Amino acid sequence: MTFWNRRKKQQLLYILVDILSSLLVWGSFLIFRWLVYDGRVFSVDSVLIPMFNFYTPLIAYPIGCLIIYYLSGYYLRPLRKPYLRELRRTFISALIISFGAFFIFIIDDPVTQYERYITSLIVLFVLQFIGSYIPRLLVTYISHKFDHDEPRIYTIHSMNEVEQFELAHQLEPYDEVILDFKSKSKENDIYTLINRLYPCNVEISVVPSLYDMLTGAAMIDDVSDQPLIRISEHKMSDTGLCIKRAFDVIVSATMLILLSPVYLILSLLVWYSSEGPVFYKQERIGLHGLPFNIIKFRTMCVHAEEATPQLSADDDPRITKVGKWMRKYRLDELPQFWNILRGEMSIVGPRPERRYFINQIEEKAPYYCMIYKIRPGLTSWGPIKVGYTDTLDKMIRRLNYDIVYIENMSIRLDIKIMFHTIGVIFNGKGK
Repeated sequence: MTFWNRRKKQQLLYILVDILSSLLVWGSFLIFRWLVYDGRVFSVDSVLIPMFNFYTPLIAYPIGCLIIYYLSGYYLRPLRKPYLRELRRTFISALIISFGAFFIFIIDDPVTQYERYITSLIVLFVLQFIGSYIPRLLVTYISHKFDHDEPRIYTIHSMNEVEQFELAHQLEPYDEVILDFKSKSKENDIYTLINRLYPCNVEISVVPSLYDMLTGAAMIDDVSDQPLIRISEHKMSDTGLCIKRAFDVIVSATMLILLSPVYLILSLLVWYSSEGPVFYKQERIGLHGLPFNIIKFRTMCVHAEEATPQLSADDDPRITKVGKWMRKYRLDELPQFWNILRGEMSIVGPRPERRYFINQIEEKAPYYCMIYKIRPGLTSWGPIKVGYTDTLDKMIRRLNYDIVYIENMSIRLDIKIMFHTIGVIFNGKGK
């Protein structure tokens, strides 16, 4: 079983344990209030019991728990969980869940003594924390003790070993690749190698130099581990990453529904303005360097790029009249909410490019591969600062801004970029 299959299996195990424990916690909480306050669960009485919504919380409570657990980032790295991190995240999640359940399900219940509010809240928190932490701890302990199927790691010492790894990876997939060059290698060669490794869906690490260790670039996961630079990881926390993805799903689904009349009008305008399909699909390179089809409203005449791919420019004869107006306000990008919902893109992230232009960019900026570590986006810092990229130099400038964004990723920065993007759209600065 590969590392990725083990990770998925462990994720499902944690989810199942959390569902069962949340049901047990809620049931225990009701029994506590029934016994301590001498109430009746299914009928009205002057004690603090959720009489009118007994069955609804029985379904909503486990779902709410799973949502909080997901947003906390708990399921993102299910293997080799540090015990202290598990304790901290479970404690915070239990606190949020208990307060949320209290204000949603309990606060409107009949009450004779207000001290019972506080008592019920404390009891619910204790039950939630203990009831979820003990099963999780047991799963984690068993995983640490009995899972001897360690991740398969391949170490590459020179460029000559790349093809050997690729052949071995096809026969039996590896989980991580460590680049440990004993001799001095050109920077371009290292980036070329990283470009080849990204589509293999493996974790990529580099043994740091003395300078890297002194400047803090190297990371240590365990005191017994060798310091490494995690190339395929970004600096956003697990919690931030999960919140970012949840935000993408909610916003993209909402926009697809609310803007459905706009989609219909734009579709009719494109259909009426010129012959050809309404939507235009184009292969772009996204997360992990893998291709996907980006969706746009068609703004050019059919067969506009029959030969070599070309960048658009001012007064481009290939662009239709309706297409020029749509590009000005970036309306042609609206169908990409479907790409976001599918998980191929994010609302904020580096703009994806075609392989043809990526090959040209890498000749001058071989570090292009550094943007493969996150999902490409509908907007980002690069497009805001540079605008439409109609030259190779602008593409490289946009790339540099996008890398700065990746190194400083946060929910707060995403919100700033979205507000800047709204300003660009309303000012009609697209083309």
